[in-house]
Amino acid sequence: MSYLSKAAEQILRLEESTNERMTSISQTIAEKLKAGGIIHLFGCGHSSLLAQEPYYRAGGLVPVRPIIIEPLMLHHGAVKSSVYEKTSHLVQDHIAEEDVREEDVLIVISTSGRNPAPIDAAKFGRKKCAYVIGMLSMEYASNQPSRHESGKRLEDVVDAVIDTQVPLGDALLKEEGVPTAFAPLSSVVGVALIQDLLAKTVVRLKEMGEVPPVFMSGNLDGVEEHNSKLVERYKHRIEF
Repeated sequence: MSYLSKAAEQILRLEESTNERMTSISQTIAEKLKAGGIIHLFGCGHSSLLAQEPYYRAGGLVPVRPIIIEPLMLHHGAVKSSVYEKTSHLVQDHIAEEDVREEDVLIVISTSGRNPAPIDAAKFGRKKCAYVIGMLSMEYASNQPSRHESGKRLEDVVDAVIDTQVPLGDALLKEEGVPTAFAPLSSVVGVALIQDLLAKTVVRLKEMGEVPPVFMSGNLDGVEEHNSKLVERYKHRIEF
């Protein structure tokens, strides 16, 4: 079976198993946005790419911003990023000045849920009384203990968990004659879940009588005024 077929199967399973939870989480997010909050996303390494994915997107919610900590991003060195993700207290110095508020949402993405950096980011969000969501694979929970000094994993320090159901090791495919599993799944599933969550949030906002703040594609004629008004509305919280 091809990668596309197996990835599609995983997404369909998630549709069945997570729909009710995602709907509930999206309701809370919509309430936060209606109250004037915004959505922050945080991740390390490849998870940092997921945190950036819904930011300033055509067809995407406007009040979305990634928390960017340069040492944890791939372009500063993938090996260094991996080391720093596992380093206790590194995030605390960088994240202390982030403008995360009680009316906000913080989505922390970490496939394993065991490393100090995302756990510390989630703890920071909880300290600020934001609504903190952990996106991780609970496949790791039973046999991959925390590397955090507290002994807690990501699911222990958040308000809500989105389980990606990504297999241990991330790799999706096996082939006779190839000694290791291959073809990572977490990015494809992570993007799908994030966009599903935000799409549900748009619908919840509509049901609450709000006009959902959604960007139109800058590659279409006549959208400049629409997008400019939305940027103006949120520029005091988000750097566009």
